[in-house]
Amino acid sequence: MPETPAQTVSAIPDLADIESARQIVARVAQPTPIETSRFLAEVLGSDVLLKLENLQRTGSYKIRGAYYRMSRLSAEEKTRGVVAASAGNHAQGVAFAARELGIKATIFMPLGVALPKLQATRDYGADVLLRGHTVEEPLRAAAEYAATTGAVLIPPFDHPDVIVGQGTLGLEIFDQAPDFETIIIPIGGGGLISGVASAVKQRAAADGRQVRVIGVQAANAAAYPPSLEAGVATEIRTSATIADGIAVAKPGILNFEIIRQLVDEIVTVSEADIARAILVLLERAKLVVEPAGAVGVAAILAGQISNAGKTVVILSGGNIDPLLMQRVISHGLAASDRYLKLRIMLPDRPGQLARTSEIVAEANANVIEVLHTRHGGGMQLSEVELELSVETRGPEHRAEVVEKLREAGYDPRLVLD
Repeated sequence: MPETPAQTVSAIPDLADIESARQIVARVAQPTPIETSRFLAEVLGSDVLLKLENLQRTGSYKIRGAYYRMSRLSAEEKTRGVVAASAGNHAQGVAFAARELGIKATIFMPLGVALPKLQATRDYGADVLLRGHTVEEPLRAAAEYAATTGAVLIPPFDHPDVIVGQGTLGLEIFDQAPDFETIIIPIGGGGLISGVASAVKQRAAADGRQVRVIGVQAANAAAYPPSLEAGVATEIRTSATIADGIAVAKPGILNFEIIRQLVDEIVTVSEADIARAILVLLERAKLVVEPAGAVGVAAILAGQISNAGKTVVILSGGNIDPLLMQRVISHGLAASDRYLKLRIMLPDRPGQLARTSEIVAEANANVIEVLHTRHGGGMQLSEVELELSVETRGPEHRAEVVEKLREAGYDPRLVLD
């Protein structure tokens, strides 16, 4: 990363402040496990450790920064209550922290928020108000609420206390795996990576060594690469992404300054990469991880990380809507060449459906869904259209199924979801 002006150096929190915050954060945030992954180690070519912050209370690391920020409010500020805006993890972190500290919390969430996240936030005791269809509208509503009621706005990432609170995760990682060489961290607005990078870079320097920090963004919401190129936090137009937890259009101001000083590299991953990572974590590690929390693993699987040495990957959250999980698994299977959807035109005579199913079975594949119709644009009166959804074992098996159908005289066409 480019050198930064001297006036931005103060944005980096002192290691002593993060160490002090750790004692406060420990009141609510439990130490989460760190586990090895043989599968990912084989992919990367070096040891890989998974930091399981998806098992944290409230399901993500967010409780660290939210609790530390709110613990530092004055008695008078606490009586005014707090307000926040979020589509998920920050909302739950603020609601939980407020309950523990005896503070009234009001959370603005978008109308389309996943029901499990909405219910969890309410269960922690917060008043939840639904506004708009994007995160921007609840953010505006929360700011207006703070201005009119005096409630203290708790930002999701762009505040010194939030950054320090998230940095406590870096100290925990150092205790569990002191000899790591690289750490991979999801990036949205930048709260987690700016805190953790501050902690691990200073802790490593105190030990007389260096560590490498790599950030990962979803390609459809990657504000940091253009911002770093421009030298200033820049707002972008985001596209839809399953990694909604890191879908932030503009970097935090404080976070940006820290990241451009301390983060060594930022990479991006596609939607298919993220879906594949969630599936790998389910199958290989038996872990439920939300899309935003899985982007570090996605970067390894996509070949975006090299020469890493012993590597820690932070799985930042596990709050995923079961309905989204269902779709992601299907997408991940397709991205791994283990799910195949084919469209085949057949002559309209008895036995054709049975014959195609028989060919698939002979190739040791499994038909899981069939759509058979005589109605469709461009079809002849003597034709029917067959759409087959098939489970396969990987790229070679997938190609074998298609070839068997072609050898039988059919013309299967791949359908892309």
